[in-house]
Amino acid sequence: MPNLNMPGSGVLEQVSQALVRSFSSSTRSHLENRVAEKQKLFQADNDLPVHLKGGGMDNVLYRLTMTLTLGGTAYCLYCLGWASFPHKK
Repeated sequence: MPNLNMPGSGVLEQVSQALVRSFSSSTRSHLENRVAEKQKLFQADNDLPVHLKGGGMDNVLYRLTMTLTLGGTAYCLYCLGWASFPHKK
């Protein structure tokens, strides 16, 4: 084992103890476990697809994603059509 009386070894020990404390289970006690709520929400039989069961924000994200996807597909087809015909010089 190396000599622990080296300058700066106390700092290393303090940092390692601080890291251990920050990742210990006692620091997570202020977080609330919401798994049961989420399970109840996503397992509810309300005829909604699972990607929309999260609420209004899920609906907005879904519509934005579909708009960007369809817009990108249309633009790719336009560019492909434009590139497939000869151009005048």
